[in-house]
Amino acid sequence: MSKKEQRYPGGLGELLSADMSAKEYFMSLPDYVQGMIQQRADNVQTCAQLENYAENLLAGDD
Repeated sequence: MSKKEQRYPGGLGELLSADMSAKEYFMSLPDYVQGMIQQRADNVQTCAQLENYAENLLAGDD
C-alpha cells in the first residue's frame, strides 16, 4: 500500500496530524476548498481521497 493510500479511520483530522505532506497540501488549498473538505472530514481518510476531492472542487473553478 502506498503512503497516499494509507487509511486514517479518524478522518481528516487524524490524516493531517499524522502526515505532514497532507497537511501542507491541505493548507495550500484556497479557504473555500478547505471549508468544503472540512464539512466532509469523516469521509477523507487517505491522502489520495484528499487530493481527489480537492481536485474535483478546484475543477469547478474553470
